[in-house]
Amino acid sequence: MLYVVIVGAALAVGLAAFVVVTNVFERTELRGALDQLSDYEIEGARHQEMLRPFSRRIVAPVMSGMLGLARRYTPQGYVERVRHKLVLSGTQDRIDVDQFLVTKVVACLAPLLWIPVVFGVMRLSGVQGVAFVALLTFMGLLMPDLVLNNKIKGRQHSIAVQLPDMLDLLVISVEAGLGFDQAVERTAASMPGPLAEEFGRMLQETRIGATRADALRSLEDRTQVPELRSFILAMLQADTFGVSIAPVLRSQAAEMRVRRRLRAQEHAQKAPVKMLFPLVFCIFPSIFVVVLGPALIQLSKTL
Repeated sequence: MLYVVIVGAALAVGLAAFVVVTNVFERTELRGALDQLSDYEIEGARHQEMLRPFSRRIVAPVMSGMLGLARRYTPQGYVERVRHKLVLSGTQDRIDVDQFLVTKVVACLAPLLWIPVVFGVMRLSGVQGVAFVALLTFMGLLMPDLVLNNKIKGRQHSIAVQLPDMLDLLVISVEAGLGFDQAVERTAASMPGPLAEEFGRMLQETRIGATRADALRSLEDRTQVPELRSFILAMLQADTFGVSIAPVLRSQAAEMRVRRRLRAQEHAQKAPVKMLFPLVFCIFPSIFVVVLGPALIQLSKTL
């Protein structure tokens, strides 16, 4: 009975795909023919609607419905947290909140695909199959958040590692006679990366009328890197009390180099703990098989 259901579903999907592809080809040929005719008027709203692209007729309404469903059942405050995470990851220009929510809805609808795969292809049954489908669905729901958090951590690490070198170049530029804004612009142009992009955005904010203090606070809010936060606080204090920027930049550069060294030592200290699990579960069993296997074989023969 299960195979009949799977075959029927496959035939239905194939028939639907054939109808859709045929419809698309027909509308493409019709649209090409109409483009060759001049002074031709399309009669009827249905013909006008059918001449629209497939993405606008089918895909866009489906995506809009999924987005409305996602916003209806999304917890309060989740959209703002996702928007802030997209800013922290630096992907707000490529991915918006609506696309992220649509991926969540697609993950919720994924059991429609996992059920025939698990029960039909993998031939699991009973509680084991249901548990496997639930596990795959749960992983699909968590995957967008895990990928986004990974991007945030990687970007913050790149900013923290790049900050001491950036400050060294700022010190050289300021001591050479450039102002702070000109030094930041020249340094950001010579060192591409996420930190340079954020400094460039800070300069754009100051050019459109924001104060330097507000631009620095926005920079800290977009990155949330402890090392960069320390630098921003020092610059705000120097700007408030009228202190020369060059000594502040020099002391911050020295402090950031020390922090980068401590960060590297911290990662080095964590390496043995991280290597423990592969050693115990992957390497030790193979060593035991190679070392103790022949002895166990000889022992079984003697007994």
